[in-house]
Amino acid sequence: MLAQERHELILRSLRRHGRLRVADLVDELGVSAITVRRDLAELDSAGLLRRVHGGAIGTSAADQASPGNRLTIGIVVPSATAYYSDVIRGAEATADRYGARLVLGVSGYDVATERERLDKVLGIGVAGLLISTALGDGGADRMDSRLDDIDVPVVLMERAFGFPHVRREYDHVRTDHAYGAMLALRHFVALGHRRIAINLQATVTAYWLRLGIEAAAKALGVEVFLSPVDLPARGDDPGAVAQLDAFLAECESFGSRAVLVHSDEHGASLVERAMDLGLRVPEDLAVIAYNDVTASLAVVPLTAVCPPRRPLGETACDLLLRKLQSPTTPTQHLSLLPTLNTRTSCGAAQHPLPR
Repeated sequence: MLAQERHELILRSLRRHGRLRVADLVDELGVSAITVRRDLAELDSAGLLRRVHGGAIGTSAADQASPGNRLTIGIVVPSATAYYSDVIRGAEATADRYGARLVLGVSGYDVATERERLDKVLGIGVAGLLISTALGDGGADRMDSRLDDIDVPVVLMERAFGFPHVRREYDHVRTDHAYGAMLALRHFVALGHRRIAINLQATVTAYWLRLGIEAAAKALGVEVFLSPVDLPARGDDPGAVAQLDAFLAECESFGSRAVLVHSDEHGASLVERAMDLGLRVPEDLAVIAYNDVTASLAVVPLTAVCPPRRPLGETACDLLLRKLQSPTTPTQHLSLLPTLNTRTSCGAAQHPLPR
């Protein structure tokens, strides 16, 4: 059984019983007590439950109460940790205010797993569904009928599918990641940088970041270089030093002392390697990360673009519940703007930069 599946079953059992015992989970999941405790620790770190002696309880009084006849809505997301843990918490807080409860499914960014999670969540009779699909907008041409076959109201989160990839328009709430990329480039320009190196990982967010980078570079009149190097998220990954050195060499060749990196973990690894090579951050290399989940914890705290993760979950859940109360509510496409949190890793340029 995959970790994501265990997490889903643990959270579902928590919502059903209000309190969990490690011994009971060992029997239910068919795994060791060590594995159960590790799962509970990960879910506690994500804020999805609270570990106590011998087990776990919910994070609010609503979690620990019997579900009774409360309205139930499903939420299916690619991950229950990191980025999406805040989205889940936001949706959960809004559901609590309405007296509703959430049932969670986690796809692990896998289309086949997503279908299974959707079937399970819909099978318990949810009144509506919040979903961030395993496919991003850049993969919309791979969409099939999975959304159109759902017979309850649906609100998309961080996705904006439309015709011709789906048959009908869906409510959606998404982060304007293109605007987030513009925030980063605009900040670099304000500091005097005119050549900016970019490193984007192969994520669904990269689709929108590329669009924003292209538009912002043109509007601001700056040169950008999108690196093909696949940066490691951790410094101890195999080949990490070679990959980091390759990207830093590209920055030097391009004449850039300003770098936008997606995501925080990659930015932190880059800063550490740059310092190992004698570079000063931000004097010799200014870095902005994208996501701001762990950016403040880097050796040099990273300036970062911060998507509105919890507000996104709150807004999407509110939109769905209002839709359930009033089915004639017009379909809405909502975009939430990220913010830029300035920290140590991005300071003013000390010397004139090449143009």
